[in-house]
Amino acid sequence: MARARWAILGTGAIARVFAAALPDSSLGVLHAVGSADAARADAFAREIGARVSGTYDDVVRRDDVDAVYVATVHTTHAEVAMAALAAGKPVLCEKPLAPSLDQTSAVLTAADRAQRPVVEAYKYRFTPFSERIEREIRSGRIGAVREIHASFGFAAPSRTGRLFDPLLAGGAIYDVGGYPVSSAVAIARWAGLDPAGLTVQAADGEVDPDSGVDIDARARLVVGDLVANVAASITRPLSREIRIVGDAGEIVAPSGWGSGARSASSFEVRVPGAGASIVLPEVNPFAAEADALVAAAAAGRRAAPQMPWNDSRATAGILDTWRAMLGR
Repeated sequence: MARARWAILGTGAIARVFAAALPDSSLGVLHAVGSADAARADAFAREIGARVSGTYDDVVRRDDVDAVYVATVHTTHAEVAMAALAAGKPVLCEKPLAPSLDQTSAVLTAADRAQRPVVEAYKYRFTPFSERIEREIRSGRIGAVREIHASFGFAAPSRTGRLFDPLLAGGAIYDVGGYPVSSAVAIARWAGLDPAGLTVQAADGEVDPDSGVDIDARARLVVGDLVANVAASITRPLSREIRIVGDAGEIVAPSGWGSGARSASSFEVRVPGAGASIVLPEVNPFAAEADALVAAAAAGRRAAPQMPWNDSRATAGILDTWRAMLGR
């Protein structure tokens, strides 16, 4: 099978990371760059070695573009993704797929209408690490899952730019809160629960008095007998550990999200008398998610199994509620 020719829409930092990852892809190659500004697209294309550049519309309408990665600001994800889908292109969209449940649903409807896949790019989902966590939970080795503890936080170098701009969907919840929330959604599903039933039982946090964006936030999610405690921050480092507690043992991953270049690669299964340390191969998670989209398109699927649409809907709904509970 010929390798898919990728177009990157957007010219920011995450677009650069994705471009650097594509040589590690098995199913795709870098081909084009699109931007709202054709001159900026051309400069970025020359920098990263893409052959083609132009405006978003120019690029998505090209016959020699097989797949699209949306790397624009959060508030334009839905618009840009839907335009690419309407042009018949499979879409890998940087997380969050859109900054609301309504917009997320609109993108999924557009993908159904276009009969093309769209995949939300929570990169950790596409790795051997996540595959093995899923297998351990489904095996029943730690018993019924009762608690999840997950967080993601860092200290931004300044309180300026996109992260602190409410008009660009800034804030901790949309920037990194989706990681612990989407992990809770997946773990609930692997544990045999309906993630659509996850509700935000309680939430608290801090809102920046100048910008009005949420900068540090915590929430308690509940479905059935399962409780997930999640946290996000853009003003202080938080543990990146994921801890999954069952009624017969627990899984503890010291670093659940990996890095931009390497996936998380280890966790412990702690069961009385039968614990184990699991070490897994590392992969480039951006290349892995790129290959997942291409594989979905080749198989005629609308979604990648690693990130089903119901997970995207559930995650978006929880993020909406979490922000609303902080007055956002």
